[in-house]
Amino acid sequence: MSDLKPKQHWFIRYKLYHIPFWMLYNYVLWALYTGSAYEAAHEMYFSALWVKALFYTIFPAFAVYFNLYFLIPRYLQKGQYGLYIFFLALIIIASSFLIVPGYFVSAWLAGSNAKNFFGITSDLNGFYNAAKTEPLKSTIAAITLGMSIKLTKNWIETQRRQQALEKEKLETELKFLKYQFNPHFLFNSINSIFFLIHKNPDMASASLAKFSELLRHQLYECNDQQIPLNKEIAYLENFIELEKLRQNENLAVNFNLEEGYSPGIGIAPFVLMTFVENAFKHVSKHKKESNWINIDLVVTGLQLHLTVGNSISENGSHEVINYGGIGLKNVQRRLDLIYPGQYKLDIQKNPESFIVKLELQLSQLEISPSSQLIAE
Repeated sequence: MSDLKPKQHWFIRYKLYHIPFWMLYNYVLWALYTGSAYEAAHEMYFSALWVKALFYTIFPAFAVYFNLYFLIPRYLQKGQYGLYIFFLALIIIASSFLIVPGYFVSAWLAGSNAKNFFGITSDLNGFYNAAKTEPLKSTIAAITLGMSIKLTKNWIETQRRQQALEKEKLETELKFLKYQFNPHFLFNSINSIFFLIHKNPDMASASLAKFSELLRHQLYECNDQQIPLNKEIAYLENFIELEKLRQNENLAVNFNLEEGYSPGIGIAPFVLMTFVENAFKHVSKHKKESNWINIDLVVTGLQLHLTVGNSISENGSHEVINYGGIGLKNVQRRLDLIYPGQYKLDIQKNPESFIVKLELQLSQLEISPSSQLIAE
């Protein structure tokens, strides 16, 4: 999947900043338990109890990460609540029991034994009694804290993404308003239809209908965050047919569409259009050589595959990476915001051709009130 983020610092990449966090967290708990910040620091770092403190740091933290990065994605997010609760209980119990050996090691370092130092016997009953008190409470507290931080972080990221989407939507609408009614395109299309009226009235009538549908789509049908895929494809077909009227006769345009996709699939408006418009804008203008545009669109289930290729001339090849004035980074930015982790964009720039391959994970369309009015 596309990743435009810069390389992160190794300290952040490996989450080493979590180590001082857990040390501080356990120090605060220890200070609250002893009632003295000085005594807690002395016991944790300058006495034999540092091993006990280490066990209280490592195993609850392990339980937290195992829960956040394995149990929640594997079971909770998939609705398997029974299995999630079962394995969560197991990891809490395991962490609680693994903390207990820290008592024995600390007592040994202090030249004593766990029974005299902590009142813990070395039999199974002693392990059980020790594990069900402070270790159990510490593990549950750590897991609760970890989940709270994770949920808060996810909520903040969701809010930021929603705000970014709203901002991007407004900016995109302004950009499209600037060039979707491009006078050059409009005048050439109207001119072509005007000449067809005398030459081929039937074709002129069909072209005018396509032109009307194209404008209708731009004005009324693309205001939602998602629109039916078949409407976006119909818009592409109308755009391609009108572009053919404007182009020279030595341009070969092939649009291959595999039918059979579900009518309930939705897509963000103008996602596909950007790449198709770019192909027409930057296609070669050879007089003695072939000029071509190939567009292949396949939808399998909810997976969309779009391949757009066009011939390019040597002089215009350096401009081909600018998509309709929006720019490659902005196109990828829009995909990142609307389809995070759900797309793959492959761009191949060759000496004589420019090919874009887009794989996009779509979703079922949620019918909005405006879409229902349009359908009616």
